[in-house]
Amino acid sequence: MHCVAVTNASGRRSLAAHWALVALLAGALLHPLDAQGVLTPAPRRAASPNNGIPADTTARETLAPGVVHARYVRNAGPLVINVVRIDRRTANVAYEHGRAKDALTGRETTSSMVQRRTAKGANVLVAVNADFFDLKTGASENNQVIAGEWWKGLKVTDSPFDTFRNPHIQFGIDARGAPLIDRFVFEGAALAGTHRVPVLTLNANPSGNPEGTALYTWRFGTVAPRDTSRATVELAMVEAGHRGDTLLYVRRGVPLGSSGNVIPPLGAILAGYGPRSKEVAAFADADTIRVLVGVGPTQSRHPLELVIGGWPRILRDGVDVSTRAAADEGTISRNAEAKHPRSAVGFSRDSSVLFMVTVDGRSAKSVGVTLEELAALMKELGAAHAMNFDGGGSTTMVVRGKVVNSTSDATGEREVGSALLVLAKPKP
Repeated sequence: MHCVAVTNASGRRSLAAHWALVALLAGALLHPLDAQGVLTPAPRRAASPNNGIPADTTARETLAPGVVHARYVRNAGPLVINVVRIDRRTANVAYEHGRAKDALTGRETTSSMVQRRTAKGANVLVAVNADFFDLKTGASENNQVIAGEWWKGLKVTDSPFDTFRNPHIQFGIDARGAPLIDRFVFEGAALAGTHRVPVLTLNANPSGNPEGTALYTWRFGTVAPRDTSRATVELAMVEAGHRGDTLLYVRRGVPLGSSGNVIPPLGAILAGYGPRSKEVAAFADADTIRVLVGVGPTQSRHPLELVIGGWPRILRDGVDVSTRAAADEGTISRNAEAKHPRSAVGFSRDSSVLFMVTVDGRSAKSVGVTLEELAALMKELGAAHAMNFDGGGSTTMVVRGKVVNSTSDATGEREVGSALLVLAKPKP
């Protein structure tokens, strides 16, 4: 992983630092949007005769009705900030969880993900890198829901950087198209008649537990993972369709008393570990097994169409909670107060306006922001709810197929695990 979002241990800042931050952001960000949305510089302010700092500049362009991209240059930082503002009341857009190479693992640049979708006829307006990921495998740390399908389900985030095991904050879109920020917790169960077995994880091994049950779909790959630490029983199942959040499978063959077996094409393996292995083996051949998948209580009663992770929450109901991240989400305290490139997503109090943001960093043109400064920035823009995405060299924003921010890796745009894409819907 890289550029892990963290917070300071004390959660304190001086009053002077607070007002310096407000002054920094207020002059740079809150320009009213022009009616035409044409990419033109905003009026320049005269340079101060005392410090000689050049005037700030702003440029905007309308990507589609209700979708505006703005670029802010704050010379006093210096800071370069890219913001895409989506007014859900007028924008006719769809949101997608983009996966590297359309696979559960792997890495790919955000611009390449956009190019692949464009080649298939999609009109991608904007994309920003998203979840933290394993540098070797590209596997994202959090739950993954793509077009309503669960690709990965976890009760706690799969991160080596947590100070305690917990579910990290995640961004979601429900079936109404409404945005959500919550600590989604996967819930699953396998049922046949009166026999019921809890499913702890989907496409992830519930390692570290003496017992557990996991579902491995064909998205995981061709074989289930090897696990030699516990007694294991695996059942091969053939897909028989789905009903809402219920997956239907038909049990085939004898129980397999080892791990790492072949996953049937478009089917799944139900694996029981430790004492749960006997309960999994109790499903009979030819049983129709219903697997319920979903999340625990959330802000929405509607099914989730998209879930993509990050770390941590920085705004809740208009309140800066970035300094609580260590206590709430187990972040570590080593770079919250350091200025880095950052990526973020957020929305207004009434959920009518969505913001996608990147801040350049690690350069003479833009030094980056701390996590607390990122929270202040999102609030100044008009967000009441916001969360941090992966940052550092991963920070990337693509607008109409072009990378619009300056990525900080010496080798250029970094290959990442996932991205949040916004597509223009075809006209009826």
